[in-house]
Amino acid sequence: MPPTPCLSCLQLPPSFLLPRILVHHVFRRGIRSISPPRPNRFNRSQDLPLLESTTAAALKRKDYTLPLRTGALGIKKGMSAIYDLETGRRVPCTIVQLDRVQVVAHKTRKNNGYYAVQVGCGWKHPSNVTKPLLGHFAENGVSPKRHLVEFPVKDESGLLGIGKIIKASWFQEGQFIDARANCRGMGFAGVMKRHGFHGQPASHGVSLTHRSMGSAGQSQGGGSRVYPGKKMAGRMGGQQVTVQNVKVLKVDEENGLVVLNGCIAGPDGCLVKLQDALKKPWPIIPNSPTQVRSATVS
Repeated sequence: MPPTPCLSCLQLPPSFLLPRILVHHVFRRGIRSISPPRPNRFNRSQDLPLLESTTAAALKRKDYTLPLRTGALGIKKGMSAIYDLETGRRVPCTIVQLDRVQVVAHKTRKNNGYYAVQVGCGWKHPSNVTKPLLGHFAENGVSPKRHLVEFPVKDESGLLGIGKIIKASWFQEGQFIDARANCRGMGFAGVMKRHGFHGQPASHGVSLTHRSMGSAGQSQGGGSRVYPGKKMAGRMGGQQVTVQNVKVLKVDEENGLVVLNGCIAGPDGCLVKLQDALKKPWPIIPNSPTQVRSATVS
C-alpha cells in the first residue's frame, strides 16, 4: 500500500515566517471603512452634502460669517444724549474715539491659514515695549502701539495696506456695527449677586448664612461629587461682551469720534473693537472722494 502524502507539509508557513521576498505587501495610506455609510433616518432630504473636515472646507463654510473688511479700535469716552429735532425724542448714545488707528500687519491663508488684519491704536514709549515687538513695529514701519488686535476678514480683498490710518469715516452714519469690549469687573461676588440666588430664609432655622449658597450637590445619589458648571461664588465680570447691531448715529472725522446708539459694555476708558455687523447687510462703502461726498449729502 503506497504511503499517504502529508497534506499539512504542502501548506506554506505563516507569513511572519516567510522571507520578505515571498510576502506581497500592499501599502495604503489612511483608513478604509469596511461598511459603507448608511443613510441617516433623521435626514429628511437625500441630497444633503456631506460635511468635510479639511481646512479649506472649514474656511469655505465661514464665508458667510466673516466680514468683508477690517474693523477699528476705539476708546470709550462715556455716554451722552442726542435730541431729535423733529420728534423731540431723547436718544442715549455712547461716544467712542479713534486714536491713531493704523494697520500694523497682515495674516494670509498661505502663511497663517486665514486672512486677518492686525490693527493697532494709541502710542507707547519705546522704552516700555519689548524688543520683539519693537522689531515687529520697525519691520512694518509703524510707531509702537499701545493696543494690538486682529480682525478676521473673508478674503484677500479685505487686507488694507500696512501703515494705512483708519479714521472715524471708516464707518457711515446709519450703518450697524458690532461693539466688543471687556465688561466692568466686579471682583469676587457671592451667589446672590453673581447668579441671582434668593438666599436662605431670613427667619427661624438659619444662623449667619442668609446669603450663602446652600447645598452644592447630593451625597450618594449624585455620585458624591459636585457637578461641572455648578453656580457658585467667584469672580464676576471682566469678560468680553459683544453688543450686536449697534447703530452709528454720528461720525466726526475731524475729532475722530463715533457716536453709537445706546450703551455698550465696559467702563469709560476701555478698549472697544468696532466692526461691521454680521447680522445686517454689508454697508455700501464708496471708494472715491466724489462718491464719499455724494453719499454724505444724500
